[in-house]
Amino acid sequence: MARRAIGLAAIIVVAAALMIWWHGFGGNGPRATAQTPAPLVPVTAGTVTAQNVPVYLQGIGTVQAYNMVSVKTRVDGQIVKIFFKEGQEVKEGDPLFEIDPRPYQAALEQAQAAKQKDEAQLAGAKLDLERYSKLLGTGYQTRQSYDNQTALVNQLTAAIKGDQAQIDNAALNLSYADIRSPIDGRLSARLVDKGNLVHANDNTALVTITELKPIFVSFTLPQDTLDELREQQQKEPLVVRAYTSDGSKLLSVGRLTLIDNSIDQTTGTIHLKARFDNQDERLWPGEFVSLRVILMTRPNVATVPSQTVQEGPDGNYAYVIKPDNTVERRAVTVAAVQDGIAVITKGLSPGERVVVDGQYRLTQGARVRILPARPASGATPAS
Repeated sequence: MARRAIGLAAIIVVAAALMIWWHGFGGNGPRATAQTPAPLVPVTAGTVTAQNVPVYLQGIGTVQAYNMVSVKTRVDGQIVKIFFKEGQEVKEGDPLFEIDPRPYQAALEQAQAAKQKDEAQLAGAKLDLERYSKLLGTGYQTRQSYDNQTALVNQLTAAIKGDQAQIDNAALNLSYADIRSPIDGRLSARLVDKGNLVHANDNTALVTITELKPIFVSFTLPQDTLDELREQQQKEPLVVRAYTSDGSKLLSVGRLTLIDNSIDQTTGTIHLKARFDNQDERLWPGEFVSLRVILMTRPNVATVPSQTVQEGPDGNYAYVIKPDNTVERRAVTVAAVQDGIAVITKGLSPGERVVVDGQYRLTQGARVRILPARPASGATPAS
């Protein structure tokens, strides 16, 4: 009996030990592991915003002066006065140069004197003709004398017309000695100095003037854009935005004024021109600029930073952050990506929070921890 009691007690002790081990290690261990929450995934969040987003065509162009004039002399002579400073703005009619006017003033006065002489002779000839006409009927004057006097009057009348032509020509040459600006614009560097002798047949200009307000930009676009350009241009002149050559800074806003009448067969492009008021003179002749021709504007569409949208085997998707900080993987339709902004036409609504960075660790239903937003990368926002 004692041995049986001892054996029974040993069995009870062993069973109790097994029960303690099972509840302490074998049973509670897996339950504790299952109840431990998954770690939060750190992400950067953003908000879906509604914007008016332009649809545009992009090209590279060259700024051209609206008008450019090479000022040359139309008479020979020595430059005696210069009325401007290099690079200054001038108005139409402002004086630029004066060529020695004395030879042309003398020629004008000589032509005027010749006319006065012929006018005096004509007055006397007319008086003689009047007297001859009165004596012709009485026989004291012959028909031949009368006819000769009539011819003299006509000759002097023609001479006076010639004298007037000489006066006009001399006055014109005198005016050419006073060289004035033919247009509004900005002057170049002076190409001829005071005291130099210039000639009407010289090929060298005295100075050049460029009209900067307004100004043109000449550029090309692929021929495939022609139909859409013409269709939108017929509704109203298209807006054209000029940026610096790297596209980082807006310089001016103008309107499309020319769609050329033929396509360049060697390049497959169409030549275009846009006009800019350029009152602040931010566009300069010869400058290369980046251009955007605004075809239309998508009103009030959902937009997100472009890195929000991921590409998967079934198309584009984005992670939407729910109020409980879990994420939902949602398919989206992207209409365009421009200036670091993705235009979403389906899948997202304005006001929803989305994951902008950190998607590579996410799965459906994962919990996230929102990190502070990163500094702006410098992308130009759509407007």
